[in-house]
Amino acid sequence: MTPLKINNFSHMKTIYFYLLTGLLALGVISCNSSNARNNDNNNNPQSSTTTNFEKVALPYETDALEPVISQQTVELHYGKHHQAYVDNLKKLVVGTKFEDADLETVVKESDGAIFNNAGQILNHNLYFTSFKKDGGGEPTGRLGEAITEQFGSFEKFKEEFNAEGGAVFGSGWVWLAKDDSGKLSIHQESGGGNPITRGLTPILGFDVWEHSYYLDYQNRRGDHLKEIWKIIDWETVGQRY
Repeated sequence: MTPLKINNFSHMKTIYFYLLTGLLALGVISCNSSNARNNDNNNNPQSSTTTNFEKVALPYETDALEPVISQQTVELHYGKHHQAYVDNLKKLVVGTKFEDADLETVVKESDGAIFNNAGQILNHNLYFTSFKKDGGGEPTGRLGEAITEQFGSFEKFKEEFNAEGGAVFGSGWVWLAKDDSGKLSIHQESGGGNPITRGLTPILGFDVWEHSYYLDYQNRRGDHLKEIWKIIDWETVGQRY
């Protein structure tokens, strides 16, 4: 068979026209199909998410806490781990009584996966807003007075807090909390636990999950706990008392 030869320029233009038209048609069909799938997903509650829960905005740059907490750790901890808890919770609460609830209510009343992710959002919102560049020192005002009165001194309080944090088995948190009368107490919490489940108000929490310190301190959790005091924003923390 003799190969077909196209020598006429007008014939070539016609072929290109039909090819381009065909490609455009395929594009339209693909877009319509994608939109149809999106509409189906929007109408399917199992594929929906709620927008009620968000992570707190950082009140400092990601490198502001160095060398106590490195920029890399902040970007991974806040940008990846914290965000994952938010994304998970938004999906988990769809179709439940917690879909329109505030975060603290979810933490107080939920269990299982919903509690784990809600607790971690609340914990990290408090954690990341407890720091500032060139922080540290000692608390003043009512919180400072309460710590001195109830623990003997700020140094004794730090020693007890660090010891409790170092003794948390596996992943968890160490918290300073208060009751309705203002009495302070230190609590270990496993996983995503928070003192509000005990009817207390969380004041200050240190994260002892390995992802919070391993890049900077490896397995030296105790060193991490000792260093964190250098970046505490006592003005913000004191307002929680």
